[in-house]
Amino acid sequence: MEILTQYHQMAAIALARIFLGFLFLFQGYDAVFHIGIKKVTDTYHESFKLKGIPRMITSFSAWYTSYTELICGFLLVLGLFEFASLYLLGINLILAAIGFGMNAPLWDTRNVYPRLLLILFLLMMPLHSHHWSLDYLIFKS
Repeated sequence: MEILTQYHQMAAIALARIFLGFLFLFQGYDAVFHIGIKKVTDTYHESFKLKGIPRMITSFSAWYTSYTELICGFLLVLGLFEFASLYLLGINLILAAIGFGMNAPLWDTRNVYPRLLLILFLLMMPLHSHHWSLDYLIFKS
């Protein structure tokens, strides 16, 4: 029982990081390899062009969000460059909130809000509790 109480905070952080990583990894993988960036861009551009948003911005956002989710999700699963990945994914969620908010001011946050909470949880945990990661193994000082 002592071992559980000694490592429960590190385990909770690792569990949250890996879970969040898989959520983003699978979403990014689907957008990049199954749906395709062009189709993602086309889908969102239809509604954004009515608001006067240029295709270039829609295309950049589709590329950024899809590849950030894929790459940073993978890095989170590994625990490599964890904080950089979390900040990039936070920017990703801000872009998603702007996009969804422009389409429907009362949009359903059920997919975005839990991810935001997990990002904030991981960012607010003390640095010394992030032991179970490649970052700790490679960069510990």
